[in-house]
Parts: sequence; C-alpha cells; structure tokens
Amino acid sequence: QVQLVESGGGLVQAGGSLRLSCAASGRTFSRLTMGWFRQAPGKEREFVAAIRWSDSTTYYGDSVKGRFTISRDNAKNTVYLQMNSLKPEDTAVYYCAAIYDGFRLVPTGWTYWGQGTQVTVSS
Repeated sequence: QVQLVESGGGLVQAGGSLRLSCAASGRTFSRLTMGWFRQAPGKEREFVAAIRWSDSTTYYGDSVKGRFTISRDNAKNTVYLQMNSLKPEDTAVYYCAAIYDGFRLVPTGWTYWGQGTQVTVSS
C-alpha cells in the first residue's frame, strides 16, 4: 500500500510559477513510477508528467513540455512538479499518482492516487 499526499496548489497569475509536492509513504518505492495528472471542470483527467523512481527517467505531456519539471527527493520520499510560465489553461485539480512496474499515459492502471490540489491561473 502507498499513501500519497499533495500540497502546494494555489492561485497564481499567468506567467507565474508554482511547485507541487507529493509525499509518499508505505511500501518500497524502487519499482514505482510516480506521476501527475490534472483534471479541469468538464474535461477528462490528463497526463502531465511522471518519473521512474529507480532511475529518474521522466515523461511529459505535450502541453507542459519545456514549462514543467518533475523531480524526486529520495531522502524525503517526495516528488515535485515545478510549474513555470503558467497559463490559464493549466487551471485544474492536480493529482499525484503511483504505479508499479510500468507507465501509462492514461489514468487507467495507476494504482494509487492522492486527494488532489487545486491550481488556478488567472489571466
């Protein structure tokens, strides 16, 4: 079992930055891939970024490439999502997720989810 707790959401103006955190606890993480998804009102949940715990291989959704950076801190069992050059269309609830031994671009298959944190970007 893995528990995920997100933090760091809030309100920011367009062009600004935010950093989200996802603290993980529970079982060993060496086989985990940790990821971020987001969901805006009336839209499907969308893949944002992911990082493989074992070797820090990263994956990004097309809409955030070059603006968002995912990273991890082994000592704190925490994954971060640094979001720069934020746009109003980045407004959504951001969810941390984890999956063992794999990676998916869709939410289906990700085993563990956090409660979500709201990010609002004003124009």
